[in-house]
Amino acid sequence: MAGTDRILILTASAGAGHVIAAQALEHAFRAAAPAADVRSVDVLQLTGGMFRRMYGGGYLTLIKHFPTGMGWLYDATDRPPERFSEWLRRGIQDAFSGPVVRFLLEQRPRLVVNTHFLPAEIIAPLRTAGRLDTRQVTVCTDFETHRLWANPPTERYYVATDVGKAYLTTWGVPAADIQVTGIPVRPAFATPLPQAEARRRCGVDPGLPLVLLLCGGFGVGPVADLLRELVRMPAHGQVVVVTGRNEPLRRRLAELAQGTRRPVKVVGFTDRMHEFMFAADLVVTKPGGLTASEALACGLPLVIMNPIPGQETRNSDWLLEHGAAIKVNHPRLLGYRVGTLLSDPARLAALRAAAQTAGRPHAAATIAADALRT
Repeated sequence: MAGTDRILILTASAGAGHVIAAQALEHAFRAAAPAADVRSVDVLQLTGGMFRRMYGGGYLTLIKHFPTGMGWLYDATDRPPERFSEWLRRGIQDAFSGPVVRFLLEQRPRLVVNTHFLPAEIIAPLRTAGRLDTRQVTVCTDFETHRLWANPPTERYYVATDVGKAYLTTWGVPAADIQVTGIPVRPAFATPLPQAEARRRCGVDPGLPLVLLLCGGFGVGPVADLLRELVRMPAHGQVVVVTGRNEPLRRRLAELAQGTRRPVKVVGFTDRMHEFMFAADLVVTKPGGLTASEALACGLPLVIMNPIPGQETRNSDWLLEHGAAIKVNHPRLLGYRVGTLLSDPARLAALRAAAQTAGRPHAAATIAADALRT
């Protein structure tokens, strides 16, 4: 590509995973095309506060207070569109996407890389109408795909799994336009770190098994109950809890951790997640596509709790099928299941081997190299 080429990596902050994938790709494209002008942009920051609160805030409200509704919405949009509902959905979206359209027409990028379907939906009709002369590729951020990811014209789709590829073809995407690359993770997850060194950096006991409990970027769910169960688990071990940006939750869990009979470390938002993952023996988490991909890149087995209906239940199914995870169906069983696993080194080793096999730590570099050739 020419030195003056502009590459836009477009995302939408409806959940943290899309943004993290964009960050990983921004680094990969800067490394692969150092002369290019590479920018990562959250399109929801361009649309204005009302649409941002409705789109991104609505997503967070659903997963916190009505996750079943999230599953209904996921399934309702993952079928052939009913004419009126699709017209209404796209009409509302188009009413607020004017600033994004103006931005694209001003920037005139040579290549757009989407880590959310929203910008792809905005760009596709602009290209069809001849208003925007740019190539676009789309990076899917869950282990299975969904109808909304299919937005022709798109030169390439990068998906996590073979089943994700197969599903996109059922919506008319040519198989030749789809590559199975894995989900892009940040560079630190692609550089192995010995467990002993990771534990030293994290300030945890080097000799005790380590359970990593993740609360997601927004710190939602019955985290205090999960921590209590891990404290009571029938096995030796220590616990690190990462609460993300939820500062009240961090303070509450720190109070809960005081005086417990096992070592518990409570961490808020951190840019050292890779160190905690390399330090851990297993991770207790919801199966978001990015979190799961980061764990797999570190060869870290997953203990799945409370998957959001829709994309996370599908992620959970894939992880379980490939032997990289176990699923706990009730918080009261978490301590028992984790304790049993820590007491069974052979089973834990098998889960770790499966995680290492499933991991795609170099997905971002693979995507950047292919997209620059496309």
